[in-house]
Amino acid sequence: MIDKTHRSPMDLRACRVLVTPTTFGMQDPSLRSRLEQTVGEVRYSPEKRPLAARELTSMVKGVDGWIAGLDEIDAFVIAAADRLKVIARYGVGFDRVDVAAATKRGVVVANTPGANSSAVAELTIGLMLALGRQICQSNQAVRGGQWPRISGVGLRGKTAGLVGFGSVGRDVARRLAAFGCRVMVADPYVSPEMVSGCGASRVSLEELLPASDFVCLHAASTPETAGMVNDSFLRKMRSGAFLVNTSRGELIDEAALRQSLESGRLAGAALDCFSKEPPGADHPLLQLPQVIVTPHTGAHTDEAVNAMGRMALDACLAVLRGERPAHVVNPDVYTGMNDL
Repeated sequence: MIDKTHRSPMDLRACRVLVTPTTFGMQDPSLRSRLEQTVGEVRYSPEKRPLAARELTSMVKGVDGWIAGLDEIDAFVIAAADRLKVIARYGVGFDRVDVAAATKRGVVVANTPGANSSAVAELTIGLMLALGRQICQSNQAVRGGQWPRISGVGLRGKTAGLVGFGSVGRDVARRLAAFGCRVMVADPYVSPEMVSGCGASRVSLEELLPASDFVCLHAASTPETAGMVNDSFLRKMRSGAFLVNTSRGELIDEAALRQSLESGRLAGAALDCFSKEPPGADHPLLQLPQVIVTPHTGAHTDEAVNAMGRMALDACLAVLRGERPAHVVNPDVYTGMNDL
């Protein structure tokens, strides 16, 4: 049976809220003060990283609301959360939340779509420029006493292929138009009109891969997309092309990517995420000079962090007040479709 108590307003001063994103209130302290003045108790994560399920099972006991980041929220964690009514997730992705388990327990899962799209789009563009112009290699060379003549790849006149066209993909397309890029989009779930409205054209993945100088991943992590960037995908890419991933590490078969880079088929890759984070200093991809890596920092700008914090806080408090938040991942928790 679904616990429908989240539909009834609670005494907020009697509520306990867990906050695990390390950036909550970092840029805007008023977020913390607002939360602390509204509810009875706030628990903050003691770690400066996303938490594993084994770390969370004891932390979620007695918690009514949860403002969550990239933490591993599996069925065991949700089962241990004996009073939980809402998981307000930073960002648009919710692949690290067992949504089915949350729905079964009557826990509302909310997210913050659009809050960080500009920030992730800006990092995508920055990584494309860094790859094409070999900015990281040039920096290291000059610091080492060299003054190399490096010939880079510009964006003007090049083709950028976007795999996935959510809010981040749309922001990337609009920005690339200003660079004089031809933008192609592979996403069967969006209309050609939406794509053309952002200055791009919708094509199949089979058409996009061999035509693109840069392939940028903006797809969600789902069972269908997990490992989609495999040997077959990489072989279809244009020789000398670049790959950029600011979405999810689970999209890439990292062994296949390493082989493609070492063979010289791909000119380089920029990765803001890995299948396991952090990847470890001995990760094979980190040994390749043509690979640029950043620590899953796409959403970490002042504007994006503040927006995600505000939206997640609003969603958390809305549920505790008996209201429906703006963005609900599992609407079945309200319709009662799973109440058997």
